[in-house]
Amino acid sequence: MNFQWLKSYMPRSLFGRSLLMILFPVVVLQLVVGFVFIQRHFAQVTTQMASSVALELKYAADLVEEMDSAEEARAVLFSLERPFNIELELELGETVSPEVRFYFYDVSGRALIASLRNDIERTIAIDLTGQNETVLIDVQTARGVLHAKIPRIRVSATNPHQLLVWMLLTATIMTIISILFLRNQVRPIRWLAEASEAFGKGRVVPFSPSGATEVRRAGASFLAMRGRLERQIEKRTQMLSSVSHDLRTPLTRLKLSLEMLGDGEEIHLMQQDVEDMEQMLDVFLSFARGDSLEETTSVNPQLVIDKVVADCQRSGGEVRFVFDNQTPKSSGMNLRSGAVSRAITNLLSNALRHGEQVTINATLCEKRLKVVVEDDGPGIPQTERENALKPFVRLDQSRNQDSSGGVGLGLAIVADVARSHGGTVRLSKSEKLGGLKVIFTIPR
Repeated sequence: MNFQWLKSYMPRSLFGRSLLMILFPVVVLQLVVGFVFIQRHFAQVTTQMASSVALELKYAADLVEEMDSAEEARAVLFSLERPFNIELELELGETVSPEVRFYFYDVSGRALIASLRNDIERTIAIDLTGQNETVLIDVQTARGVLHAKIPRIRVSATNPHQLLVWMLLTATIMTIISILFLRNQVRPIRWLAEASEAFGKGRVVPFSPSGATEVRRAGASFLAMRGRLERQIEKRTQMLSSVSHDLRTPLTRLKLSLEMLGDGEEIHLMQQDVEDMEQMLDVFLSFARGDSLEETTSVNPQLVIDKVVADCQRSGGEVRFVFDNQTPKSSGMNLRSGAVSRAITNLLSNALRHGEQVTINATLCEKRLKVVVEDDGPGIPQTERENALKPFVRLDQSRNQDSSGGVGLGLAIVADVARSHGGTVRLSKSEKLGGLKVIFTIPR
């Protein structure tokens, strides 16, 4: 059998699933036990007690018909009331309409009615809705109707609803205890998930392992892993800073030496090579460093993108920019503003280098920031788009790169920034302009 349709109704969280696994068997067990107990105990006890009362009513009805007069019959009934604990009254010349009255939730009442009808072979009417816990029974006799008023305690097991009340009360108490217990067990797992998610987005939130032994082990392993990664990033940053300083010193000496040699075409070309080397060194270090030293802060992404677009426009680029803020009351989000600015700058620079028309559309919604940059350049073939996001890959045939010092790290830096924020970068063809379309997405 296919039970896939049940998945849409099942809880998705660990707390909900754990609570369901605990409560479902308990509820089913209580329902089964309650049904069997009521069916076996209350129904059978009620049947036995009703049969005893039925015999007494049959005996009273037979005596009424055997008496010579109505007065003698009433006298006999009066003498039976005390030993039978039943109020009996004879109404001459009347007939009984065979009907029953009871409440729908009266479990033992159904068994009572069935037993009386089966044992008293006369026309009878039964009313279980009387006040003061009494049962009214009318029995047809040859002289008329025998009215019997019987205490409910004599004909059925008392208070069957108390079992249901206790079951419900117990289930409620156990549910509350289970919820409190599960919340304490699930909370450390939720904290671990939040700390892991935040670290994946470049943020470090305080976390202390707690909960069950397995959860503590997972939390301790996460802290150890996070510590190792932070130490590696710190060592890499320190090493790159030293490399940057060591490489810039000879480059500076070369520039000074070239300037002292005077003017000339060969000297000018050598100076251009040195400048290209400096530019490539900056790009290498920017990619390798990965903006790990920048702190994540709450900023308005519209202001960040506005500044990047304004800088490009001041440099002579024509960029059309549209920002759609779907959450105006909450416009801030946690970002490394410098890294995001650098990524969008790379996107706009690539678009302006390979096309004449460039548009950037940004949408800020409740769950994410989505930036779409499009141009009318040659674009990138679909088979090369995945490689375009890899470092040190130059797509000369698709983007017609010139000798501007590009080393194939522009889109790689954009992808690295997106991943450090827990986001993605996707390349496609622009339907509006016909060139490349880059979709840069960061979750809030």
